[in-house]
Amino acid sequence: MLIAALVLAVFGAWGWVDGKLNKADWLTTAADTPASTWLILGSDERDGSTNFGGVDDISGYRTDTILVLTKPKSGPSSLISIPRDSLMNVDDQYMKINAVAQLVGKKALVGEIEQLTGQKIDHVAQVKFGGLQKVVDALGGVELCYDQDVQDAYSGLNWTAGCHNADGSTALSFSRMRYADATGDFGRNARQRQVISAIVKKASSKETLTNPKTVTTMAEAGLSALTVDGKTTPLTLVNMALAFKDATGSKGISGSVYWSNPDYYVDGVGSSVLLDDAKNTELFSQLAAGTHAAGTVGTLAES
Repeated sequence: MLIAALVLAVFGAWGWVDGKLNKADWLTTAADTPASTWLILGSDERDGSTNFGGVDDISGYRTDTILVLTKPKSGPSSLISIPRDSLMNVDDQYMKINAVAQLVGKKALVGEIEQLTGQKIDHVAQVKFGGLQKVVDALGGVELCYDQDVQDAYSGLNWTAGCHNADGSTALSFSRMRYADATGDFGRNARQRQVISAIVKKASSKETLTNPKTVTTMAEAGLSALTVDGKTTPLTLVNMALAFKDATGSKGISGSVYWSNPDYYVDGVGSSVLLDDAKNTELFSQLAAGTHAAGTVGTLAES
């Protein structure tokens, strides 16, 4: 989204961006709510062009990154993660949230997010993981920090504790790694938000914006891996980019949803994250109204 907005800013290329948007039927008929809300999804769907570390190609796909971006009419914007293993009950069938889109459909996933947040999802963007890798490479890498040594065969991440300039393959592994993280998927959610923040920071830097070739290369890479809802326009992308920058800045709000049990077992589903519906409804109500204080939110933040 940010890359498309940068192209618009640098070249005024509305038609070029609009022509490259891949659109799908994501949105429900839920009633509008006052805030602007985007659902951002990262899909592990393979396209044969990307090295996914230690993991072989798989059939189908999972929406393993789920983020809700909210921009109220006034007040701070927010970027909130929903764990991939969150337990959902869809048509009287239990499943993890990352499987809903494939098993039940795109609109079903959006409907579950709307029920969880109490907010209408205005726009949806799904990015294949390969797109992230290509954008980071186009930027010449981004700075990422993690305070543990990691040798993780599942994600392919080899990391020495500290801060490093990560190339696209490393940034992808960094955002996918969870088995070597003591906090599991919750730690991965935090690192995914860090990767997004790092991309936003470097992509919006003077060094990048004054290099048309870099901007074009990023746009080609990002838009080729992007699928959006049918109502998305280049202006939608600009507004989303601005909300992203606000949410990941020092005056923004980030974190994860609230949960009551991180290891709730359900036959046929396995270990799942049982969400705290009441606290999450209240959280998103405050985020949409712009009344929540800036900072980090969620169960881990409180503990």
